[in-house]
Amino acid sequence: MIIIKQYMTAFLLLCGLQVHAQSSIPVRFTPPFDFPLSLSGNFGEIRTDHFHGGLDFKTQGVSGKRVLAIADGYISRIRVTHGSGYTLDVRHDNGYSTINRHLSGFVAPIAGRVKELQYAGESWEATLIPEKDEYRVKAGQQIAWSGNTGYSFGPHLHLDMFESETGDYIDPLPFFRRYLKDTRAPQALGFMLFPQMGKGVVNRKSTPQAFGVNRKDTICAWGVIGSGIRAYDYMDGGHNRCGVHTVILTVDGEEVFRSVVDRFSGYENRMINSWTHDRYMKSFIEPGNTLRMLTAGNNRGLVTIDEERDYHFRYTLKDAYGNTARFGFVVKGAPQPIESPARKDRHIFRWDRVNCLQEPGLELLIPRGMMYDDVALNFAVRADSGAVAFTYQLHDGRVPLHRYCDIRIGIRRKTVADSTKYYMARVDDRGKFVSVGGRYENGYVKSRIRELGTYTVAVDTVSPVVTAVNPNRWARSGKIVYKVEEKQTGVKSYRGTIDGKYALFGWNIMTDRLVYEIDPERVKKGGRHVVEITVTDDCGNETTERNQFNY
Repeated sequence: MIIIKQYMTAFLLLCGLQVHAQSSIPVRFTPPFDFPLSLSGNFGEIRTDHFHGGLDFKTQGVSGKRVLAIADGYISRIRVTHGSGYTLDVRHDNGYSTINRHLSGFVAPIAGRVKELQYAGESWEATLIPEKDEYRVKAGQQIAWSGNTGYSFGPHLHLDMFESETGDYIDPLPFFRRYLKDTRAPQALGFMLFPQMGKGVVNRKSTPQAFGVNRKDTICAWGVIGSGIRAYDYMDGGHNRCGVHTVILTVDGEEVFRSVVDRFSGYENRMINSWTHDRYMKSFIEPGNTLRMLTAGNNRGLVTIDEERDYHFRYTLKDAYGNTARFGFVVKGAPQPIESPARKDRHIFRWDRVNCLQEPGLELLIPRGMMYDDVALNFAVRADSGAVAFTYQLHDGRVPLHRYCDIRIGIRRKTVADSTKYYMARVDDRGKFVSVGGRYENGYVKSRIRELGTYTVAVDTVSPVVTAVNPNRWARSGKIVYKVEEKQTGVKSYRGTIDGKYALFGWNIMTDRLVYEIDPERVKKGGRHVVEITVTDDCGNETTERNQFNY
């Protein structure tokens, strides 16, 4: 019976069905649209600081398509956020939950209830948790309208899927495989070799080295190195770059590493920073990385080059449909001097310890479990003439931390009396200040950071710039629009009124615009109206803009 059950499970998976672990009953989902499906993004794609958590369904280049429930269940949460726009969560009866993001709006009566909540709280962002079974849905029932709201680069539906019991993100593609076509294999675009600190070297360098797939030059290495690959998958009928479902690395015919992008937890999400380097997927596991999608041999996927011979690296790349590509290269074992990291002028942070850095004017605490691997810091201090504080280079490259860690930087020169105007800034490669927030306290600015880089303290006394966009067209277009420019600490809050009453302005984070769609039930036609918008940045600088228009 056990063997028969295993064969049946494999058969159902090949057919695009999923067997629920508790009931062993195959689970089906219906399409979220009533037109042919196509994807612009898949599960687990490499994104900045996170994995892409679901599927991006194309909506034929427009907003306003009917979004359908993909299985029976109930609406468990309703939200409007700046990042995801109009968002609807559904808990299904089959053990899975989904989130629909970037919608243009909800269906009745939800739409009216959300608007009432927004006006009651005088905030465009709103969250509503209905009673269980208050909004029951059936498979194929319309639940929303597709859109392009929030942090979105074009009309689409982003669909996250979770295992309700564990809360893990899971790949929805197996459930929709039969509705999509894919005959294209993944494609390798380049690879990278990672000599390990104090243990390996590649072409006489101890830093990561990138190579093209058509490179013919000899690559020489010695000691312990890791490998990584840059690759993408593509689906039929589109040019969108998707993530690769399965990556297998063998060296001299022996498997040393495998990644299968099929599920991850919220806690694991940021571990993408350990698994990837720029757009390269590492084929080894750093000691502080517990991402379950990765498996490796006894040496965590690292390869020891200790013989003067050719080492044959071979990658196998597979997508969720089984389309397969292969790519290989050769590393020649050649003895080379390996630089030791234990130089006296360096701080070394250990991945399995509490790490503290205390220098004049600087305090940094990194609890255990926040680092993925050891790092020999290239630490430096710069004292700019007239600067508020020293500039501290914790490291000359970006080193992501798993969670926020506490940092304090002392004020050298108090240039303004109002302490709320001080903030901490990360200095990027171009010398630009990027706010990481923070507050002044007893001569220091305290903040929390999620990466090692270069930091200092700056002052923001400049109010946001708020500009009315084509006010003479507001009545005709039915929309009141303001452009907001805030170049230092970012917008903390905003509030708009029309004739002294709260108006529901939405924040478009892609265009830095505040938009109000004129509601004829709240703004009466046949007269002159006064619009007032107030925008406040994170240091408390405030701007109020007033305009009049006829409607």
